[in-house]
Amino acid sequence: MKSEDTPFEGGPMDGRVLPVLLGITGHPPKTYRIPVPAPDGGPPTVLVYRRVPRVQGARPGLSRRWKYAYDPEGERGGRRLNWPWSRPGDTPPGKRDDPHG
Repeated sequence: MKSEDTPFEGGPMDGRVLPVLLGITGHPPKTYRIPVPAPDGGPPTVLVYRRVPRVQGARPGLSRRWKYAYDPEGERGGRRLNWPWSRPGDTPPGKRDDPHG
């Protein structure tokens, strides 16, 4: 598997560079989650970073390199999948299996 040294910006990982595995398309994942264990043994805190383009050189449009930017909102600020068959409001009110609605 290929990996690429990817910089992190913002949050507790600011300035660090980690090797991130690349997917089948040659890009790192869009979201990178880092679980941080709680000091008292409770549930871990999850740091969320989003992939953004890294501008390099005189021709930034041709750059295929990425960096991760800290997302303090985590899951709430994330983008959800938008499937065409699951639009909001497409199910009529009433029971789903009831033909009389």
